[in-house]
Amino acid sequence: MSNNKKYILCLETATTNCSVALSFGGKQVAIKEDYDVKYSHAERLHIYIEEVLAFAKISKNDLSAIAISKGPGSYTGLRIGVSAAKGLCFALDIPLISIPTLDALALQATPSKGDLIIPMLDARRMEVYSAVYDTSFKQIRKTQAQVLTEESFTSFLNDGVVHFIGNGVEKFAAVCKHANARFISGKLPSAKELCDIAWAKFENQNFEDVAYFEPYYLKDFIAGKPKKK
Repeated sequence: MSNNKKYILCLETATTNCSVALSFGGKQVAIKEDYDVKYSHAERLHIYIEEVLAFAKISKNDLSAIAISKGPGSYTGLRIGVSAAKGLCFALDIPLISIPTLDALALQATPSKGDLIIPMLDARRMEVYSAVYDTSFKQIRKTQAQVLTEESFTSFLNDGVVHFIGNGVEKFAAVCKHANARFISGKLPSAKELCDIAWAKFENQNFEDVAYFEPYYLKDFIAGKPKKK
């Protein structure tokens, strides 16, 4: 694709981490994120976008594309991120790139040859969204919503070391005692892992239809019961 502008703005809002990264030619040049335990996307996302652009001394008109973490994850977080991304794409007339959230999260693990990686995001109660990747970060089991038990992922664990990563890890660590399980705590999806993937998709012109693109919720939204006054 002929474009002398190589800046891509990457947005990650699938969990409580409100994360914005700016890349140039696939390399991260700026990042702003918030690992708060509460969702702050509505208040902070656009502020973080302005801050990373200011840090790089560029304007929105210098952007080549917007990349968004597509889910699964928080319904509200994904909706806010995708709405912001689509709005920027419409306003700037630039393409939209989507990246599966678990693909990017898996990149935070550092497995040894032959190991597996299972990123898992907290859903509800003992449920998580997860997928399975090999050491080349190729997905070998599709993304699923599943209820965790002590028998979960046994077929993979019996074959070798498995690295579990994401905010669903604590749930599984409480019930899984398998010797091959490795738990990576304190990790959330971040926009920094979107940079390289987004650049590859940009060069291949692998874009979404901005008008019709929707987040990958995986499950229907279930509203919580209102608290009694």
